[in-house]
Parts: sequence; structure tokens; C-alpha cells
Amino acid sequence: MEFQIWWLLGMPVFFGLGWIAARVDIRQLISESRSLPKGYYNGLNFLLNEQPDKAIDAFIDILKLDPESAELHFALGSLFRRRGETERAIRVHRNLLARPDLPREQQAQAQYELGQDYLKAGLLDRAEESFKGLIDSQYSAQARRAVLEIYQREKEWQRAIEAARGLQESGAGLRQTEIAQFYCELAQDELVHTHPDAALALLEQALATDRASVRAAILSGDAYLAKGDAEAALLAWRRVEQQSVPHVALVAQRLMDGYRQVGRPQEGLNLLKSYLAQAPSIDLLEVAFKAVLELDGETVANQLISDELRRTPTLLGLDKLLEARLASVPPEMRGELTLVKNLVHSYTQKLARYQCSHCGFKARQYYWQCPGCSLWETYPPRRTEELNVLN
Repeated sequence: MEFQIWWLLGMPVFFGLGWIAARVDIRQLISESRSLPKGYYNGLNFLLNEQPDKAIDAFIDILKLDPESAELHFALGSLFRRRGETERAIRVHRNLLARPDLPREQQAQAQYELGQDYLKAGLLDRAEESFKGLIDSQYSAQARRAVLEIYQREKEWQRAIEAARGLQESGAGLRQTEIAQFYCELAQDELVHTHPDAALALLEQALATDRASVRAAILSGDAYLAKGDAEAALLAWRRVEQQSVPHVALVAQRLMDGYRQVGRPQEGLNLLKSYLAQAPSIDLLEVAFKAVLELDGETVANQLISDELRRTPTLLGLDKLLEARLASVPPEMRGELTLVKNLVHSYTQKLARYQCSHCGFKARQYYWQCPGCSLWETYPPRRTEELNVLN
């Protein structure tokens, strides 16, 4: 009983202390807010109303009154960069770095922002220098990513490999896919200069880094074919089936040409048909149709397209069916069929595109690196209409 009475007596004291603390905090907040210039609130208001030009003018006016305000310098530099005024952004951040009294954390922030300015301006050498100076700072992960981006822009693939490995070892996430792609880029250059052995050595490193690298398997087949070893090329291309069945559409024409070269075209056609049964694809169907037309005749080829159209009904498939039908009817009966074919074909041109799964960028050809967002392996190996039907 006595214990409860003491608690009851003490409760008003605790409430009183809490009220006093709240009043002190409120007074401090009010005094700090009053010390801020009116232009600061005007600038924030312009930013919220998406009026960056007026916001910049307001912040510049404040800086004339308080040139030591680092936070406003950062805000102003960011606004300049977003508007494309990189020279002014660079000048703001360089002025910050020139201040001897700037705390170390803000120095690192200013250097990072300056690197972003240089990157936006296309001054890659200066951007690289700025970011490399931050490798051991609190901006280490961001700086490493920026350096990796620079090497990719410059197509410095060996340096990109080293940067990606450093980023991975720093604990910023796995980078096997990108590293394998960098090896593939180096191998592609060697193939262009007719150095298949050097290309194969690089592709072995790509596959050692990422066993699922479809591009490395395809390029390995190209390298073996450049050496005159068609059988080894076929084995390399068939590896794609083990990695990703939908991606066999990308290598279908190579496979069919390879089997023709070794004198076993029927074996190649049977392989394509088995792929088609597992992963329907308009690109794979087109290669298989031409091979059936060559080996089995027009009737069997038309039947192949009809069967695939029933299994996977798409306008792209209908376009191929009309193309096959036109080739089999007499010239005097092609009038209306040609009109329908042309109408369907004009519409399917918009559907026969690959689409990046990250940014949505559409392209007529398949890209390993998206031209829109620069990410690797974000394109599914099927056209947009096929993906819509399958989903």
C-alpha cells in the first residue's frame, strides 16, 4: 500500500519534467527556424512546386548573405546538375572543396558530388580521379560503382573486370554476370581480329565465372567455327539448351548452318523441332520452317506453321502462316491474300521487338546490354507479343 502511494505522488513530478523538456525542445526548434533566412523556405517551396529555376535564384540570394552554408551549396550544385548546367555545378562543388574549414565528411560528400558532375559532363578522366579518391571513404560503394560505370562507357573491359571484382569483394553484391559479359566483350574483339584461340581462352574464363553465361557458349561456338572445327562449334552451341532452353532461339540459325556444314541437316532439323516443342518461339519457328521447306517440302512446312499457330496463337505466327500460304498458291489467286498479309505484317512490325525487363526499352534486335538502362542480360529471348501470350 505504501509503495503504491509513493508512485501516485511521483507521477505528477514525472509529468512536470516531461512538460518542461517538451517546452525546451519547442523553444529551441522555434529559435532555429527563426534563424533560417526567408529565402530558404522560398527555395523549398519552389522545389516542391517543381520550379527549379526560381529555387536556384532563391538559394543564390541566401548564399550571398551566408556564403559558409555548405548544405545550401550541395542543394544548389545538385539543382545545377539536374538542369544540365554542369559547369556551374562543378564550380559550386570545387568551391566547397577549397574551403579549409570543411569537415571531413562534407569534404567526401563534395568530392563525390564533383565526380557526379564530371560524369554528367562526360569528363570521364576527371570523374574517375574524383571517385578513386573516395575508395576508402564512407562513399566507397558508390564510388566503386561509378568507376565501374566509367570503364564500361570507355569499353575498358579488362579494367571493368578488376573494378567489378573489387566491388564484389567489398561486399556490395555479386557481379559474376557482369564479369562474364566483360570477358565476352574482350572475346568478341579477338574474334573480330580473327584470333579464335585468344577468344576461346577468354571465354573459358567467362564460363568459369558464370557457368550460365549463354553469350559465352554462343561465342565459343563461333570461335571453334572460325578455327574450322564445326563439330566442336555444334557442341558449344548445344550447351545453350542446358543453360536456358528459351535462349536456343538465338542460336537456332547457327545450329542449322553447322549441321548442314557437317552433312547432317536432318539431325539439325530434328533438334530444332525438339526445341520448338519445349520453348515455342517465332524466331525458332522461322529457322525450322525454312529447314523443313528445304528438306521435307512445302506441304510439311505449311503444316508445321499451322500446328504452331494453334499451339501458340500470335499475330507473328499468323504473319508467317500467310507468308507460307502465299508461296503455295498460284499467282492469279494471291490478290486478297497479299492484301491481308501486308496488313498483318505492318502491324506485327510493332510486336516483333525485344523489350528490356528493367526499363522497358524496345529494340528490333537482341541486346546483351540494354541501350536504355545499360544493365546486362535484361532482355528475354522472346518477342513482346510472345511474352504477353505466354504470360
